[in-house]
Amino acid sequence: MSEQKEIFEEITEIPETDAAEVNSIKIAPEVVATIAGISTTEIDGVAGMCTSFAGGIAEILGGKKNPAKGIKVDIKENSTVIDLFIIVDYGIRIPELAWEIQENVKNNVETMTGLTVEKVNIHVDGVSFKKAEEAEKQAENISDDDEAAEDEIIVEEAELEEVPDDEDMQL
Repeated sequence: MSEQKEIFEEITEIPETDAAEVNSIKIAPEVVATIAGISTTEIDGVAGMCTSFAGGIAEILGGKKNPAKGIKVDIKENSTVIDLFIIVDYGIRIPELAWEIQENVKNNVETMTGLTVEKVNIHVDGVSFKKAEEAEKQAENISDDDEAAEDEIIVEEAELEEVPDDEDMQL
């Protein structure tokens, strides 16, 4: 019976742990990077995020898009530094865009994680001309449509002039 009591005492003994370990929450850098990535792409003027070679291959081959691509996160204690590598749309004022991105990322990361964001560094790695080209094509299509509509109006006017009146027919 005494052996059972010793075993029971061993089982019920709770190992002592540091109070800081019990009350701590650790957030993975990938989580912060995902929040920052989504916050960045919400801003108009951001064409996309730069990616590493491996991430680009995965997306090309049909893998899921990674919202954390082009983001470097360094977490220390209760603060973080975030580096964003972005591609901007042509014609966008970069200083204003960078300020808007920094504010959005900082607010979202701090709100969702409780971490203090020390810095949000913006690295502009490229300029995208896709929107400018699309706008040019739309302008060309609109002008082509206007010309076609003008041609139709001219044809209709010509047809109206060719129709003889009933008075002209009676002589």
